[in-house]
Amino acid sequence: MGSSSFFLWLLLAFSAISSNVLTVYAFKGTYGVNYGKIADNLPSPGSVVTLLKAAKIKNTRIYDADHEVLKAFKGSGIEIIIGLGNEYLKEMSVAEDRAMDWIKENVQPFLPGTKIVGIAVGNEILGGDDHELWEVLLPSVKNIYGALGRLGLTKVVEVSSPHSEAVFTNSFPPSACVFKDDVLVYMKPLLEFFSKTGSPFYINAYPFLAYKSDPEHIDINYALFKSNQGILDSKTNLHYDNMFEAQVDAAYAALEKAGFPKMEVIVSETGWASKGDADEAGASIENARTYNRNLRKKLAKKKGTPYRPKFVARAYIFALFNENLKPGPTSERNFGLFKADGSIAYDIGFTGLKDSSGASSLIPFKVFGGSSCTLLLTACITLLLLISAS
Repeated sequence: MGSSSFFLWLLLAFSAISSNVLTVYAFKGTYGVNYGKIADNLPSPGSVVTLLKAAKIKNTRIYDADHEVLKAFKGSGIEIIIGLGNEYLKEMSVAEDRAMDWIKENVQPFLPGTKIVGIAVGNEILGGDDHELWEVLLPSVKNIYGALGRLGLTKVVEVSSPHSEAVFTNSFPPSACVFKDDVLVYMKPLLEFFSKTGSPFYINAYPFLAYKSDPEHIDINYALFKSNQGILDSKTNLHYDNMFEAQVDAAYAALEKAGFPKMEVIVSETGWASKGDADEAGASIENARTYNRNLRKKLAKKKGTPYRPKFVARAYIFALFNENLKPGPTSERNFGLFKADGSIAYDIGFTGLKDSSGASSLIPFKVFGGSSCTLLLTACITLLLLISAS
C-alpha cells in the first residue's frame, strides 16, 4: 500500500471512529430526569453528576444552557438535552446567524466532552397564552437546525420542542384525541419539519394534574398504576389500566389524525407532587412515591403502549430536586425525587448524596468540583510514583 493510500485509509478510519463517537440519539434509554434549578439551595452541578451516576440515570434535561452545568457534565457520559428559553425565540427567528451565534456559544465549545444530544426549542409554546411565540416557533426551530447543519452537528444534536396537554381539544378516550383547530395551523408545519429531521413528538404528560382537576371522577388508583378496573376505549377496543399510557396513546391518536402515524411520542415531563395546598387533591409523599416507583418499573420493562406496542415508552421524570423558588401553588415546589441537600425525598430505590440522618452516604459535594478533583488526582498520581520509586 502506497503512502498516499495508507494516509487516505487512515483518514477514513479516523473519520468513522469520530463519527461513531459523536453520533448519538437524544434518548437512547427509557428513564430520564429533568434537572430544574429554580432554587437557591441546590448542590453544585458537580455533585449533581455524582448523584445521577449513583442513581444510574444516564439521560437528563435542563431548561437552559448553563455553562457551569455543561462543564460539570464533561466526561460523565450522561446525555443531556439543553433548553433554548422562550425568551430567545423572537431573536432566533430573525436569522440563522443569530442561531449560529447561540450554538457557537452554548453548544459547540462543550462537544464532544459533554454529551449534548438535543436542543429543546422553547417550552410549551403552542397552546400557551403568548400567540406571538406561536408565530416564531417554527422559524426558530428551522434556524437552529440550519445552524447545526452548517457546523455538521445535525447527526449529533437533535432539535425538538416539548408541548403541554393544552395543545389537545380532548384526550379521553385516547382514540378521540385531536389537536385544537387554532393550534393545528401551527402544529402541522412544525410536525412536517420534525418528520423530515427524524425528531419525535415531546409531550408533558401529568396524571397528577388530571387527577387534581377532577378527583371526583378519576380513580386515584388508575392515576397511580395501582390495581383498578381501568377504562376501555370502545373505538380501538383497547384496555388501559393506567392514565400514563392513556395520555401517551392520546398523543399518538392526535398525531395520526394530523397525518403523522409513524412519529414517536416521548414524554418530556411527568411526575407527582409530594406536597400541595389544601385544594390540590392527591399531592402527598405516599402518592408521589407510588407514582414514581411504579412508573420506573413500567419504563424498565422497555415495552410499548396498547396503541403503539412497537414504540418503547420513554419518559423524563419531573424533577430531580424540589425547587424552592418556583412560583405558583405549593405543588410546584415539591416534585423532586431528591431534597435540596441531596437526600432522597422518598424511597423509590435511589441512593441520595446523604442519608435520612443527614450523614453523607457518598463522597462530599465539593470533592467532585473542578480544581478539587484535579488536586485529588494529582496527589494520587504523585503517591503512586513515590511508591514505585521506593
